[in-house]
Amino acid sequence: MIRTKILGLGSYVPDRVVTNEELPYLDERHVRQATKQTETDDAWIQKRTGIKERRYVPNDASVATSDLAHEAAKRALADANLQANDLDCIIFATLSPDFHFPGTAVVLQRKLGLAGKNDCACYDIRQQCSGFVYGMQMADAFIRTGMYKRVMLVGAELHSHSLDYTTRGRDVMVLFGDGAGVAIFGPMETDDARAGIVYTSAHADGNGANDLNLKIFEINRLPYLDYDPRDREHNQLMYPHMDGKRVFLNAVRGMVMSTNTALAKTGMSWDDIQWFVPHQANLRINEKVVEVAKIPPEKVLNSIEIYGNTTAATVPLTIDHWRKQGKVKRGDRILSSVFGSGFTWGAAIFTF
Repeated sequence: MIRTKILGLGSYVPDRVVTNEELPYLDERHVRQATKQTETDDAWIQKRTGIKERRYVPNDASVATSDLAHEAAKRALADANLQANDLDCIIFATLSPDFHFPGTAVVLQRKLGLAGKNDCACYDIRQQCSGFVYGMQMADAFIRTGMYKRVMLVGAELHSHSLDYTTRGRDVMVLFGDGAGVAIFGPMETDDARAGIVYTSAHADGNGANDLNLKIFEINRLPYLDYDPRDREHNQLMYPHMDGKRVFLNAVRGMVMSTNTALAKTGMSWDDIQWFVPHQANLRINEKVVEVAKIPPEKVLNSIEIYGNTTAATVPLTIDHWRKQGKVKRGDRILSSVFGSGFTWGAAIFTF
């Protein structure tokens, strides 16, 4: 029987570390000012989010989302002992594409040197924080059916250029960082039902579509951009909007349900799982999920404290971070649960 396995994993974060102490002093170009631009501080941020610091790209327009993905992709290829031309499919999950269209997967394809060479298929998916699990389900289906042999799944985000660095936007602004994570999948022949990707689920409820969104690309507006971006009374469309309480409650509910369902449908218990890797939206959400779902705390891996929320990148970035620390090892079985705007959510069980 053909099953899907992870061939390689790689991640990348920019060099610049932005601490909670520095964050309130940043302006819209994330340059530190002499006075506070946002009324917040380390205690306020940590109490609500658990975040201590995050990574930002340079503010000189030298780095795009595809560049973050490219660095992570090169590391994943090296980890898999593959060359870029071994790939026949790229799935790119992001809410911060290089530009409105075309999708960023084709840009990454070009940066990997594949454009015009091997007809590598490119898919772009927009499931935000749920993107990696959604993409894993796609990759698993592609490989099991024989459609593709080497699938690169990318989660990459560049948030720092599109945040509201004022008190008005602090609830969202304090959460996000820049980074990328990449996994490469391929087929293996085995009758072991618990090998490779064991289980994936993906869900959505469009009733939550307006509770976490960014409407700068709202296509029904005429003219397309009908506001002055410098006018504080009219430029809120430039920035993400979030109903924090609804997002928190639905995230806990969705992640708990998908986690428990994953275990029930596979017949597994926490004795069969080495690590729980939740999406890194907010440490307080993850703590509540662990409490309600009765997940052994010693099996939980978080990285939000040091990277912030990197949306589609959080799951592979967290796994790779803890692999570098010597905690996650090849052969470990991981349960990952995610929740994102839309609302979207899901879970996966897989062997690393």
